[in-house]
Amino acid sequence: MVMNMNSLHIFVKVAETLNMTEAANELYISQPAVSKAIKTMETSLGVKLLIRDKQNKLKLTDAGMEIAVLARQMIVIENKIYQVADQENHLLRGKVKVGSFPAVSANILPQAIASFRSKYPLVQIELVEGTSDQIKQWVETRLVDLGIVASPFDGFESQVLFQDRMAAVIPEQYHHLKDAPFIDLKKHQNELIFCKGGHEVAVSQIFQKHRLELKENLTVQNAETLVNMVNNNLGIGLISNFSLSSVSHRLIKKDISPQIIREVGMITPSFEEATPAAAEFMKMIIESETVRSFS
Repeated sequence: MVMNMNSLHIFVKVAETLNMTEAANELYISQPAVSKAIKTMETSLGVKLLIRDKQNKLKLTDAGMEIAVLARQMIVIENKIYQVADQENHLLRGKVKVGSFPAVSANILPQAIASFRSKYPLVQIELVEGTSDQIKQWVETRLVDLGIVASPFDGFESQVLFQDRMAAVIPEQYHHLKDAPFIDLKKHQNELIFCKGGHEVAVSQIFQKHRLELKENLTVQNAETLVNMVNNNLGIGLISNFSLSSVSHRLIKKDISPQIIREVGMITPSFEEATPAAAEFMKMIIESETVRSFS
């Protein structure tokens, strides 16, 4: 059996979108061509890759999920073959898919992408944003070539970029805390507003260590929302300095006790197996001035 790479590309796109029409539109081919490629693959492999659920929506079978991961790996290898050949001819082309959370996209990636494009104009950068947990899943299933996430990095090859300290932010109306040298989390644990920015593990570990109760007075999804909640006197915001730097605000920032530190780093299934373009992009991120400024 000869594996058709074009069919693999089509199957991977269908596996991502779980929609034949959407996959066809993104690939600029007809919907019947997509259906035919999937059917040919299923016949050739002798397994069902996709089924329809009770709501008539596409769903990957167990075999389909495993084959999708392997198909992505084959596409990465194909991409790497062409990149190695191009490199031999003093060219670098292809695509690098990067997963990052919003603060990284705002603070780190603009300069890195601009520098990379000026040096390698034939390489396409595709950015996908999500939470650290989502990005780790994307790296694991090869949806992205590399991810920039918050610690822990267990299960991946990783490179720490910088350490990120947590801080408290309070509105100007909190007069009694303005002159405090720091915010004691134990005294104010009922007033804390948490931001799901990838520091949940670090917060949980410190709270357990100091026998603090992790009370979710209010939990939000991003730094902007946290700032708005604090501005409306709904509590004291607990957020990382890095995430806070991605939004404009006039809040008073305070150190906290106990101190909470997390790491931000790059993860990949294997640095050694990265495509030449992905390897160059990771190197550029590590050496970028913006990363050094947070180190």
